[in-house]
Parts: sequence; C-alpha cells; structure tokens
Amino acid sequence: MSTASTPHFDMVTLWLHWITAALVLSQFATALSLDQISPSQIDLVLAVHRSTGLLLWGLTAARLVWRRTLMRIPPTDPKMPSLQRLAARANEYALYLLLLVQPLTGLTDSLYRAHAFPVFGMTVPVLVAKSKPIYHAAHSLHEAGGWLLAGLVGLHTAAALFHRLVLRDGVLQSMLPGGPRQSVSPITPETP
Repeated sequence: MSTASTPHFDMVTLWLHWITAALVLSQFATALSLDQISPSQIDLVLAVHRSTGLLLWGLTAARLVWRRTLMRIPPTDPKMPSLQRLAARANEYALYLLLLVQPLTGLTDSLYRAHAFPVFGMTVPVLVAKSKPIYHAAHSLHEAGGWLLAGLVGLHTAAALFHRLVLRDGVLQSMLPGGPRQSVSPITPETP
C-alpha cells in the first residue's frame, strides 16, 4: 500500500502518541542515569523523573478518554492475520496498563519513604508513615515494570519497523506526522 493512499490517525492522536513517546524516553533516561550521576544531582533527576511520571500518567488517562470518545483510527488491513491483530492489541493494552501503573508504583515508593519530595517544583509533604516493606515492594515493582515497559516499547517499535521495511503496508506511515491525510471513521470494534 502506498503512503499516498494510507489513511492516517487524526492529529490529536498523533500528538498524544509522540508526546507520550518523548516522555517515556525521558523516563528511561532519568532512571538509567541515576547510577551514573554525582550524588549532588540525584535529587534534581528524581524530581524530573517524578514530575514527568505524573505528567505521563495524566497524559495516558487523557489518551484513554480520547480513544473512547473522539479518536479516529484507520481501518485494519483485512489481510492482516488475526494472530498479528491480537498481538498488536495485547501489546497496546499492556502499554496503556503499564503507563498507568508505573507512576503509581513510583509514587507509592516515594510516599512510603516518608520524606518530603519535589514534584513540578512544589514539595509533597510527608503524608504516610514510613514503611520499608511497602516502599521496597513498590520499588521492586517499579523497577520490574520499567524493564517490562522497555520490552513492550521495543516490541512496538520492532513491529512498526517490520510493517515499514518488510510488509510495506503503510501502518507506520499512519502514525507519522505530515503527508497526505484521508479521513477515517470513528473507532469501531473489530472482529478477528
């Protein structure tokens, strides 16, 4: 399928997708840098990580509302095998789930350390009693979730490149800004 005939997602969906991608990359960058930076920079990097995480949570919630209400989605290629459609949907839902859960496990970790911490330049006071078992569990879940999220993002990216380089079916182009636009109908349930 040529890119000229490839229907695109609507502009709001494109912006939400690419802003989410940028925020996720910044989350990985800040998390992975914590072991590499000087101790004097850790508080600043954690403040950025926490603030970006909460922003990402809000953006993901907004994406889900947009998806359920006004999002326009191109039709799925009827020649796409049902297993491939199922894998794509499972990956997408798992990404949404982790984008909602990750900030919550991080917030739980931070709160149960019972230290005030900055978010968006404001100080979150101590709200709960310190609990090592809770913050250790939340930290472990947050770390594991981060690696799982990295794997899902990798699969998502690999699938997009597979569509572009192997199948050449226009799926990747439908999520890229620019290029010709075709109107698409509102999202409708697909039958496998």
